[in-house]
Amino acid sequence: MFLQLNHQKPDVYGFSKAFVLECYKLTKTFPPDEKFGMVSQIRRAALSVHLNIAE
Repeated sequence: MFLQLNHQKPDVYGFSKAFVLECYKLTKTFPPDEKFGMVSQIRRAALSVHLNIAE
């Protein structure tokens, strides 16, 4: 029913999406003082991988 674009067909796209979600879940458990340190970097890096695959 929905349009499936070419970047959504490979398994890598699904794995990278799951990776991003896991990174967000994991970084929620980090201490609050790391909010703008490691948490931000990990989230941006994981999302960057996913977006590069989509691109």
